[in-house]
Amino acid sequence: QVYVVEYGGGVMQPGGSLSLSCDVSGERLRVFDMGWYRQAPGQQREMVATIDRLRNTNYVDSVQGRFTISRDNAKNTIYLEMNNLKPEDTAVYYCKANVRADPTGSRIDYWGQGTQVTVSS
Repeated sequence: QVYVVEYGGGVMQPGGSLSLSCDVSGERLRVFDMGWYRQAPGQQREMVATIDRLRNTNYVDSVQGRFTISRDNAKNTIYLEMNNLKPEDTAVYYCKANVRADPTGSRIDYWGQGTQVTVSS
């Protein structure tokens, strides 16, 4: 069994900062690419930031320079530091992890339940 759990989020004024974290747990895991995605009401889910085991990162243009994704491979945890938040950052943020749960098995994407981020004055 693989568990993906997000922490953090909440309500913040424009220009403020929030942090998210995501833990992946389970037995005999090997975690590959991980990332943050978000979905605003009435919109499709979009990639926010991704990071691989070598800590290569990728960001959607709208958060470049404001958000930072990082990773602790030993803990199977990723973080998202969000600065200079804007109202358009309001969404449910989801963590995705690409995991091989069995040494002989396939790699599968697992998603967390999501955490709400609201940016409003």
